[in-house]
Amino acid sequence: MNAPAPKPSAPLGEVIARLSALHPVKIDLSLDRMHRVLERLGHPERKLPPVIHVAGTNGKGSTIAYLRAMLEAANLRVHTFTSPYLVRVNECFRLGGVLVGDDELRAALERCEQANAGGPLTVFESKTAAAFCLFSDNPADVVLLEVGLGGRLDSTNVIEKPQASVITPVSMDHTEFLGNTLAAIAGEKAGIIKRGAPVVCAEQADEAMAVIEAQAQRMRAPLFAASQQWHVSIERGRLVYQDDRGLMDLAAPKLFGRHQFDNAGLAIATLRATDAFRISHAAFEAGILGAEWPARMQRLSSGRLIELAPAGSEVWLDGGHNAEGGRVAAAALGDLEERVPRQLVIIAGMMGNKDARAFLANFAGQTRHIIAVAIPDTDNAMPPDRLADAARQLGMRVEIADGVEAALRSLANLAYEKPPRILITGSLYLAGHVLALNNTPPG
Repeated sequence: MNAPAPKPSAPLGEVIARLSALHPVKIDLSLDRMHRVLERLGHPERKLPPVIHVAGTNGKGSTIAYLRAMLEAANLRVHTFTSPYLVRVNECFRLGGVLVGDDELRAALERCEQANAGGPLTVFESKTAAAFCLFSDNPADVVLLEVGLGGRLDSTNVIEKPQASVITPVSMDHTEFLGNTLAAIAGEKAGIIKRGAPVVCAEQADEAMAVIEAQAQRMRAPLFAASQQWHVSIERGRLVYQDDRGLMDLAAPKLFGRHQFDNAGLAIATLRATDAFRISHAAFEAGILGAEWPARMQRLSSGRLIELAPAGSEVWLDGGHNAEGGRVAAAALGDLEERVPRQLVIIAGMMGNKDARAFLANFAGQTRHIIAVAIPDTDNAMPPDRLADAARQLGMRVEIADGVEAALRSLANLAYEKPPRILITGSLYLAGHVLALNNTPPG
């Protein structure tokens, strides 16, 4: 029996709740349900502007932020679909660079709901189908499409002829879905490679690179790999990019951390691997300087939470949640420490399926002070005592606080030679909670 047609006046939250009930398994990797609903929708995924499809473990969002900023600096109209969102679901959808409004998003989701007619469909699949509807209905020059999980069976992987396929660094994460070896995970990521479409790849571990190279060869897809076909380096604090078309000396990225030079380089290589876009040197530099991506080594300089921390403190927010994400955040903190030494305190909350010890081990040489918190209103969040146990195993001093606000208040009562540097980290869900508490949601 078909589901009744939804009321068009239903608030956005009600539509999301209805969609959540269609397939209660949050992650169920398959393309069958997507093919079914897209056929009923008239295949909007075949009516899109040129698509750049981005997979990988870390750096997908930052790479897309650079791509969008560079393309927009070249006066091109860009649609983006990214995940997860931090505060509002609207963040996943940008039409011509602007977050989609509630009414337009609700209408797209209801259109997918009606086409689905009560069949099983995950919320992410509904969102992906809605993105295709929005993007096919609104003219643009390019679509930037981020894989949700994996690649081969991700709901975004119904694009048959992308302009380019991009693979950011691959590392161990989501092993329960993608496999427990780097080669297996790389195979899932490489599943987005399509016949004849250029593949632009970040620097990878040898095990992952071998899999990506083999898949590109099978699909006869030209491969543009970091440290092979293109190179990025830091010279005198500037980004230097080089490939067979020449060398560019560019400003350092505004996004903080050494890894952001690599992400920006990957974006440049992607746009130079295809003749579809003509991007000037000035537009590349403007994009590097203009890219914004919240909760990735983001300095919180104002807001409610800043007022709770010790006066003069630095408060940073990073959504890193796996060992590699911890490594790049720790490297960024190391750079900060070289410039301005401060005592480091980490406020951490993680999801239950993450390896807390592997994540926290990256910071063992930088701090002994960890405050474990829960991620509120989030299914499968890691209990703070379990996170605390992982920190103790690393020899760290650890406390448990009743939330981020309580953790910051507790620091205000301690004596410091100079105000501390505070990193709130461990999960994008925690990062979203923090931005909402601080009244500084992404715009």
